[in-house]
Amino acid sequence: MSEESVHNRIALLRTDRKVSRRELAEALGVHYQTVGYLERGEYAPSLHLALRIARYFDVPVESVFSLEEFPRLI
Repeated sequence: MSEESVHNRIALLRTDRKVSRRELAEALGVHYQTVGYLERGEYAPSLHLALRIARYFDVPVESVFSLEEFPRLI
């Protein structure tokens, strides 16, 4: 990925909380495919959407998004 990429942990948070893409999309008011694009890094969210995603999971935005890759979890 280029240095302009935004990395995220959306899929990890969704799996941990047992939330489907559709459920997350409905809660955020976006199309479920948007969640897939975000998870794959094909789409960088607006600041507003990033903050709403962090609020949905009740974590700091830096726990969801990063300019560097997140370390792998074992």
